[in-house]
Amino acid sequence: MNRRQFTQALLAMAATGAGGASRAADAGADPLRPDLSRYTTQDITVGGQTLRVRAFEGLPTVARPLEPAYQAINLYVPEAYFEGGHIGAFEARTAPIFLPNAVGGYMPAKPGTLVNRMPPPPGQAALPNASAVALSRGFVVAAPGARGRTLQAVDGRWTGKAPAAIVDLKAAVRWLRHNAGRLPGNVDRIVSNGTSAGGALSALLGASGNHPDYEAELRALGAVTARDDVFAISAYCPITNLAHADEAYEWQFQGLREYRNVAISMLDFRVQRKEVVGQLDDAQRALSAELRDGFVSYVNRLGLSTEDGRGLTLRPDGSGPLRDHIAALLQASAQQALDAGQDLSGTGWLQLHEGRVQAVDFSGYARGVGRMKALPAFDGLALETGENQLFGDSRIDKRHFTPFSARHSQVPGAAQADAATVKAMDGMQQLADARSTVARHWRIRHGSVDRDTSLAVPALLAAAARRRGATVDLALPWGRPHSGDYDLEALFDWAESMVRGST
Repeated sequence: MNRRQFTQALLAMAATGAGGASRAADAGADPLRPDLSRYTTQDITVGGQTLRVRAFEGLPTVARPLEPAYQAINLYVPEAYFEGGHIGAFEARTAPIFLPNAVGGYMPAKPGTLVNRMPPPPGQAALPNASAVALSRGFVVAAPGARGRTLQAVDGRWTGKAPAAIVDLKAAVRWLRHNAGRLPGNVDRIVSNGTSAGGALSALLGASGNHPDYEAELRALGAVTARDDVFAISAYCPITNLAHADEAYEWQFQGLREYRNVAISMLDFRVQRKEVVGQLDDAQRALSAELRDGFVSYVNRLGLSTEDGRGLTLRPDGSGPLRDHIAALLQASAQQALDAGQDLSGTGWLQLHEGRVQAVDFSGYARGVGRMKALPAFDGLALETGENQLFGDSRIDKRHFTPFSARHSQVPGAAQADAATVKAMDGMQQLADARSTVARHWRIRHGSVDRDTSLAVPALLAAAARRRGATVDLALPWGRPHSGDYDLEALFDWAESMVRGST
């Protein structure tokens, strides 16, 4: 099933699954105008200060939802904005809008709340809720849900395959503009946020504003006709550029046979974690070299450069300016940690002298952090990854999405996603398309020991956004694994400075 056939199936499903929302629309009512008398009040405490908030929850963002529980938004507004008050420099008319998605692993995500739903990983302290911090800083919070790869209708058709998640986020942005002036918040100052797959979707939202490729799906769902570009994006460890993520992974970890990851399962309602250790065999190493060579060619075709104009290219052996650029980002991160008093003397891939980080051995870095994923990292040859499931369609659960894996597939007759669907989920391709309206400001964070994807992925994303005229703040926070929302005060300092600088 190609992208056009998928859209036709979506139209048919929407026509039969609209429920009460479509009946309300047919009757002349507007189901996407919320009843402002229906809300609850919640008190949140951040930094010892208590703030009263009006909560408008479970509001539909499209008139003909396929999955109503996910195609909805929770809106949280400081009570002060209904009383003519202000929080910091913001009032009802000027308050920026924080748009956090809760997507992880491209799984379905219901609208976020003011309480963290997931416990922290073992050994880590619970993080503050990003939406609560946003409210304490004077932001209005609009937390949208999004469909994901595992959703299936009662008739057996899949409802959350690509590009469902980004379509739902776009519908939420359009919903906000549709209700501009009825609720507090400046719809021209929307700041998107997400982590991992959610970080990729946040970046994609910033890369693909108002792009016509999504219009058919949005229209089929009954999304309002409005702009869906955003002002700024925050992306933590974005799992993006999936068309080339396998290549980037082999480039970073070239030559490493062993991989170690943690398999997570449930037993008697308790999370079980077990380390899985594997080795690439000789045939897999040959495939790894093929992927690495493909990444070199890809990078050199992009024509990207650093902020000071140096080309981000690679030599045939994988060395070159892009690797040097990433090493410099690691060096800056290490220096910041050193200046903060951390002892880095045991980090073998750093060259230290008299309190300064002199150099980074990038190959030593890769060996030091270690490979986490088997080959290929994302488009599994046995269709075993979550990304394979993401790129299914309404009839097929899992498909390949790269020519490499389709060519080497271990599944007889395995299907491959069409190029238009892959592009619809790819921030890099959207940034290269002049028809998109790109967010003005980007903040990208990828932990220095995050092994879920290559460090080249955020580095290239940052360069591509910068080429489209965006301001970009990219960093590799020292010692951070695959995670997000760990520096919320810095995030909102940045967001506020972007808003102030644009008024």
